[in-house]
Amino acid sequence: MEELNLIGAKITAIRLNKKITIKELAERCGFSEKMVEKLEAGAAIPSLGHLIKIARVLGVRLGTFMDDLDHLGPVVTRKGEADSGNHFSTSNNEAGSGLTFHPLAGDKSGRHFEPFLIDIAASPAPVTHLSAHEGEEFIYVLSGEIEISYGRENYHLSEGDSIYYDSVVDHHVHAATDEAAKILAVVYAPL
Repeated sequence: MEELNLIGAKITAIRLNKKITIKELAERCGFSEKMVEKLEAGAAIPSLGHLIKIARVLGVRLGTFMDDLDHLGPVVTRKGEADSGNHFSTSNNEAGSGLTFHPLAGDKSGRHFEPFLIDIAASPAPVTHLSAHEGEEFIYVLSGEIEISYGRENYHLSEGDSIYYDSVVDHHVHAATDEAAKILAVVYAPL
């Protein structure tokens, strides 16, 4: 996928600019060197947790990997104009997470949080691999029903419901039924 190659190229460029080796990046993120090589080559689909850890180690915003432009003023995204979407894996690098992220402020430079529309594929029997990363997340359900596994608890949310949680606790978001869902998510990941 083209977006994977772009994300991988950005990781590589920033890593080289900061004179960090693949081995150093892997160790500081808690990944294998092979995983970093695959991410940089666009041969593996990163999880959001992977990207947050890499951004933190490289000292950049999470959105740096998804940005095309830097814009100083406000960014307006009109209905139907959200990016075509980025697919991420689970923390175990499985392609089937069922989440498609549509960044809503990719052109805004210097932002401190990442707003997304996220399409969640139907999952009659989801395989949940919990992940954790620094930061916080806010989710508002626009349509459908979702389930959030958070630590040892599960939260069922329907259209109009929201949840705000600390991302350092193991968590996973998936459709609660065999029907797709759509959410607005705002992710804050400190540098």
